[in-house]
Amino acid sequence: MLVFDTTVLHHFALADRLDVLANMVAESSCATTSIVLDELRSGAERHPMLTSALELDWMRVIALDGAAEIRCFAAWVRRTGAGARHMGEASVFAAAQIYSGTAVTDDRDATRVARVYGLSVHGTIWLLATACGASRMTEIGAGAIIDALRQTNHRLPCTGTDFPAFARRHGLLKVVSPRQPATPGAIRTGGVGATDHRQTGHGVL
Repeated sequence: MLVFDTTVLHHFALADRLDVLANMVAESSCATTSIVLDELRSGAERHPMLTSALELDWMRVIALDGAAEIRCFAAWVRRTGAGARHMGEASVFAAAQIYSGTAVTDDRDATRVARVYGLSVHGTIWLLATACGASRMTEIGAGAIIDALRQTNHRLPCTGTDFPAFARRHGLLKVVSPRQPATPGAIRTGGVGATDHRQTGHGVL
């Protein structure tokens, strides 16, 4: 199960790409929490496009209202130091732990905390790379999504152009093997198998 945090849904909604997100995760069970929906609903007062993320028929909503769920949520609130604006991450981590799922968030600080406690956490770049690996999206298409999300001020660790190299550098996409010479002793051109050494900021993978 993939459990989505506010940030990911927020920016896909603002970019009008929730349909693309649905296709990317079509093979997975998806969920979010009622707390995340409350955050999106509050944000919709300023950004009406966020209402499109409130009723997704492919997204299960987890209430976290049972006694054990409340205790787990409270533990994650303590671990992440969640304030009033960051309860979404804590609720997503609790749901991912309870349902043995993977939390999906692009919040770097929260991700570091979650991984210390052994939780499976990934972000948008991982989702895109996974979709490419499953042939549900091309690398060019993934790059276009990244650029669309960045237009909504989503802070992602690479640009659309940099995505293939970035994802391969971090083991998210298969490395393309360089072509072998046609005959023994053939001269290989410098462009074949060239490595991209451009550096970008590290985010949630």
